[in-house]
Amino acid sequence: TDLVFIDPVGTGYSRAKDKETAETYWGVEGDIKSVSEFCRMWLNRNGRWRSPLYLVGESYGTTRAAGMAGHMIDQGIALNGVILVSAILNFQTGYQQYGNDISFQLFFPTYTATAYYHGQLPWATSLDDALKQSEAFVMGEYARALQKGDDLLGDERQVVVNEFARLTGLSAEYVDRADLRVTQGAFCKELLRKKRRTVGRLDSRIKGIDDFRRGEGETMANDPSMSMLMPPYTATFHDYVRTQLKYESDLKYEIFGGIGAWDWGNKGRQGYPDTSEALRNAMHKNPYMKVFVASGYYDLATPYFATEYTYRHMGLDPEVRGNVSFGYYEAGHMMYVHTGYLTKLFNDVKGFVEQTQAG
Repeated sequence: TDLVFIDPVGTGYSRAKDKETAETYWGVEGDIKSVSEFCRMWLNRNGRWRSPLYLVGESYGTTRAAGMAGHMIDQGIALNGVILVSAILNFQTGYQQYGNDISFQLFFPTYTATAYYHGQLPWATSLDDALKQSEAFVMGEYARALQKGDDLLGDERQVVVNEFARLTGLSAEYVDRADLRVTQGAFCKELLRKKRRTVGRLDSRIKGIDDFRRGEGETMANDPSMSMLMPPYTATFHDYVRTQLKYESDLKYEIFGGIGAWDWGNKGRQGYPDTSEALRNAMHKNPYMKVFVASGYYDLATPYFATEYTYRHMGLDPEVRGNVSFGYYEAGHMMYVHTGYLTKLFNDVKGFVEQTQAG
């Protein structure tokens, strides 16, 4: 098996010849087309047109992979499978802002998981127990409350506020003041505020020291999980490239950033970027293609419940709905940084690939 790792233009060591050229790649559509073209050229140059083909993407890479599946099938390139790690295809599920109540619902179960992990839910007997209650609240009482908007008043409102607080470890006073809409950043700041600790966005199991000068604010000064993971990742990568691959360069390897303004490609057609439709089209045109989705319960960047929501709203034909399978991990956005969940992810992906080959 050839594992081909691609740094899209502007990331890693990949650079465009000038800014004007770079801008043609820096957008949803340009990115999808350029990486798809890279794949086509790689197949040509390496004589692998008859080989099984899989795409793997993580985080925004899942947005890209879903879009590529739709683009590549129209270019005559059919995939055996797509593997989505910590997925976000429909960005409406991730933008928490007033007027987009669904996003607050979809983050909620991860708030519950996080509160459970940090010992803020004394009533919960297990993570599974906590999540079942949380999901039921989101699908029922909480959804109805948000639908009522300003008409939710008095005792009826207080009942919802109290249940929100019980399931998240936040105070009822804070929940009421937030109008039942607590953003991810506010939650990370508030959950352990009394201990002057914040919890991570990429991995909400990780705690950080709250910035004293911003201790009174509503957002955390930094993501403690990013601060913990990025230095060892950076060091390990550079050591691997130099000692194992024997590649030397003084060019900065852009691990996070390196991209200019991103063209989200709305053009008045829709309010939020969404490549789930491209994935749907690919699955309908190629009903043999399978999809595996890996999600961490402690991921506050791409919550697992938002991923499930996207799947439930793709409008897939019943014949191909079963082509999508899910793996869940008691971990964060990058579940593989924990050896145990790295092994589980490996085995899950191995089983997925074997299953797609068996047909």
